[in-house]
Amino acid sequence: MTGEGLEAAVPAPNADSVELCLFEADGSETRLALVKGDDGVHRGSFSHARAGQMYGLRASGPWAPHAGLWHDPSLLLVDPFARAIAGRFVDHPSVHHDGPRRDTAAFVPRSVVVESPPPPRTGPSIPWSETVIYETHVRGLTMRHPDVDPLLRGTYLGVSSPPMVAHFRRLGVTTVELMPVAHHVSEPALQARGMSNYWGYSTLAWWAPHAGYATADDGRQGAEFAEMVDQLHAAGLEVIVDVVFNHTVEGGLLGPILSMKGLDNPGWYRLDSSGGYVDWTGTGNTIDTANPAVREAIVGALRWWAEGLGVDGFRFDLGVTLGRGEEQFDPEQLAWLTTDPVISTRKLITEPWDLGPDGYRLGGFGGEWREWNARFRDDVRDFWRGRSGAETMSVRLSGSPDVFADRSPESSLNLITAHDGFTLADLVSYDLKHNEANGENNHDGHNDNRSWNSGVEGPTDDAGILEIRRRRSSALLATLLSAAGVPMLLGGDELGRSQGGNNNAYPLDEPNWYDWSQTPYIELIARAVAVRRSHPMFAGGAFKASVTYHGGPATIELSQDDDRLAGAANPTTEPRRLPLPAGNWTLELDSSDTTATGSFEGDVIVPAWSLLLFRPTRSRAQPMM
Repeated sequence: MTGEGLEAAVPAPNADSVELCLFEADGSETRLALVKGDDGVHRGSFSHARAGQMYGLRASGPWAPHAGLWHDPSLLLVDPFARAIAGRFVDHPSVHHDGPRRDTAAFVPRSVVVESPPPPRTGPSIPWSETVIYETHVRGLTMRHPDVDPLLRGTYLGVSSPPMVAHFRRLGVTTVELMPVAHHVSEPALQARGMSNYWGYSTLAWWAPHAGYATADDGRQGAEFAEMVDQLHAAGLEVIVDVVFNHTVEGGLLGPILSMKGLDNPGWYRLDSSGGYVDWTGTGNTIDTANPAVREAIVGALRWWAEGLGVDGFRFDLGVTLGRGEEQFDPEQLAWLTTDPVISTRKLITEPWDLGPDGYRLGGFGGEWREWNARFRDDVRDFWRGRSGAETMSVRLSGSPDVFADRSPESSLNLITAHDGFTLADLVSYDLKHNEANGENNHDGHNDNRSWNSGVEGPTDDAGILEIRRRRSSALLATLLSAAGVPMLLGGDELGRSQGGNNNAYPLDEPNWYDWSQTPYIELIARAVAVRRSHPMFAGGAFKASVTYHGGPATIELSQDDDRLAGAANPTTEPRRLPLPAGNWTLELDSSDTTATGSFEGDVIVPAWSLLLFRPTRSRAQPMM
């Protein structure tokens, strides 16, 4: 939108014509023809369109599914470049390529003309070496928070409300990472089961903040998102957003035609020789990031989120897809992102795999990237269920040099839990996934969870088992926060949040809401973050980790120059006496008891399922009782 009205430019090279459809509040529609240029872009200028105007697109031209061409003016299409979306997508046979041809305006949302909001204040630019990430869902975070204004619960403004800012600061996190906030809708299969895509990895419009997280869907979404970012920046917190540029909600051959499919299907998606979809994402389609026009659109969207809406970084879902040429992944093919003058100034995180050929590429990205380290996750989980030894822990605590051999330890984005998989509470409470509520006969979700139920599957009132679970959870968190690399916490873990053993709770709404009535691990996390910040080694590249195995338990020494940190880890059911490194040591953290203090030398009694951390001290040592 300009000061003179609306300027439209719609890429649709195979369409004969494209119409801009303006909608009034009563549902009446005015269709305005665009002019097709030699470059395949359909353009027009309209002086009477103003902010708040709802619109859509209709494309006429070849209908040839075998060639991947699906142009039909009965299909109302969402503008792929819209900056706001209003209304819902309600599945109907007419939106599918094999359905009856009926006007679909009643079933698809509208694009909305909006003015750009004032840009948020500049973020705090926290170095990677000081970064502690908190991954969360916008809606679930505050829906049950008793101190958040009920009108703001589940919204962008709820995320940045004073109670939440206070919570983030109390934990010591520096960076709030939001699960997908681009506008998304629910797939037809979920709608048929009476469910929705709660997680949001079903994007429809890359540029538009999700309407469901605003206080209304009348175009205020961008302004409220920008206000959230501004308030978090004012509190010294960064904002990272999870972006999904590897697939869209339009699915495969039988998926709905809602936007890109109806405008330029062969341009936006990877197709095979028969017009079918290449599926490297497990969703039915794959965005063609080898297409320069698609890359340009992605870069434009990222610049808008960075400059217009103020975000400090991006986490790229299934990041390998974005680095594929004709088929094979090559990190050099990500230069279109990493060399962009705007995007390169933001924090870049990748999920280093997809489902395509040779799709697991952990450690295979360049130095600009921080990669979700699944090896760290799995090995640390194994250690705290008694199934890995000293050598593995030494490597993981050192920043996984076996994975990132020629790169900084900060390349490792360390995690124990994330949105995808068990929560921390479920990791120590279930041996098996329990995804029946998803309506897929428990066939969905991972089977290799490296979990242990601590003696009983699921809920129990056995005090002994509950104590083991508490201690194991605490030890896992303490390990995460005492390793080289960038730590990421899963929102709700500090509250003991459970999903009932569901490790793929993407279609569940209320079961994902955080319960603020219990806060069992807040003080532990705050203490562990404080210990991390008190040691220069965590801010200064690689450090040495020495781990000595004692038949299950292990002693640890981390060192860099004059900075030292000792640890004693006991992943067993009984207290164990372990030798500390030579010297006098002051207890900095006991994961099983955050109130414990004291100075020690020689052997130390380590409680069951606990990690103790010590710093050197010159004071006279005393025995540990």
